[in-house]
Amino acid sequence: WSYYVLGWGGWWFWDPVENASFMPWLAGTALLHSAIVVEKRDTMKSWTILLAILTFSLSLLGTFRVRSGEQTAVHSFANDPTRGVFILVLLVIAVGGSLGLYAVRAASLRPTGMFSPVSRETSLVLNNLVLAVAAFVILFGTLYPLLAKEAGYQVSVAAPFFNIVFPALMALLIPVMGVGPLLAWKRGNLREALRRLSPALLLAVLAALAVALLSHGPFWAPIAIGYGVWLTASVLTEFAGRIGLVRAPGQALRRAVGLPRGAWGMTIAHLGIAVTLFGIAVSSAWQQGKITVIEPGDGVSVGGYRFVLDAVGPIRGPNYMASRATFSVYGRDGDFLLRLTPETRQYFSPPQETTEAAIRPRATGDLYAVIGKAQSDGRWGVRLYYKPLVSWIWIGALIMVFGGAVSLSDRRLRVGAPRAKRPAVSGAAGVPAE
Repeated sequence: WSYYVLGWGGWWFWDPVENASFMPWLAGTALLHSAIVVEKRDTMKSWTILLAILTFSLSLLGTFRVRSGEQTAVHSFANDPTRGVFILVLLVIAVGGSLGLYAVRAASLRPTGMFSPVSRETSLVLNNLVLAVAAFVILFGTLYPLLAKEAGYQVSVAAPFFNIVFPALMALLIPVMGVGPLLAWKRGNLREALRRLSPALLLAVLAALAVALLSHGPFWAPIAIGYGVWLTASVLTEFAGRIGLVRAPGQALRRAVGLPRGAWGMTIAHLGIAVTLFGIAVSSAWQQGKITVIEPGDGVSVGGYRFVLDAVGPIRGPNYMASRATFSVYGRDGDFLLRLTPETRQYFSPPQETTEAAIRPRATGDLYAVIGKAQSDGRWGVRLYYKPLVSWIWIGALIMVFGGAVSLSDRRLRVGAPRAKRPAVSGAAGVPAE
């Protein structure tokens, strides 16, 4: 929505309401991974229940932010304080009641499983630690300005803070994502896992060096690409070892078909994270754009493409008036490629002005055009971008969703009532047959 509707060219701004939707995702991801430890090793039970409470609480907090009128932003959907009071009361009851029950019963949830410092359980504990810290940092950065305002101070915690802290936390998490699945439960062999992952590490280093030598992006771009290659290669290495692709290639397909769907879901979801990481890194590091003022007939070159403003004219919609621009886009060789028709709309009821960006996804990136305000001299403000691989962000998210759906379809996760079996009876009455 931020990318397609607002027309500012970006897809994430660390807006307080965006953060409110992101925090339960982080806590819920930690919850899913801690639940695996509970299932396998009968430990981390207390922590898992606390994560479940916090995940739901963060969801309610997001509802309060967007429905209470507590703040005015593009993501706010209400300005009714009465509704905000009702949601706040619901938040206090749900969170306070849940945490109260947890405080009473947490001591009875004693762990029974033990594991060594080098094990899959430890990798999942590190996973939980990083995700929980990330959620807390975002919660702190989101609520601190509000608390400071109540104390009489004006403080702003914006994108620069989050863009430093959050990538640093993810830089700790991604290596664990590669190594953890290769460790055994209870007691793992870190040296053997690293040996198996040495080709993945080599590929990641070579990819980072190639990007650093051949491109002119920011300093962090080669590091991000290296992390993406590491995660992709390590996930595929773990999957290949699970199905015996190297030691018994003739049986690999049969083993792949027989894998639990939870294993398939893990592989798919982690690959989705790698795809999203590539999309974020490439689109952020190498996007090109221009914000300028032109008149019909003028052209602007962006990212090797030439955008020519053909015309701007009024159109009428069912409940709005709009100014629609027509851009002809030409390729690097000068050939005509396509047309883009962005709009600026003025709605009647309620009175509101919106931007309809014209976006054409392509295999290598998106062509993005926005028409702005008319100038007194007949020129128009325009915003033009070339965004390489930005669609991979959405594709990666869809892959993650698909991986989660595959995991949830695992037979072990279905709950059903047991059926009582009737003993079969042989010729002699009352004697059960074997």
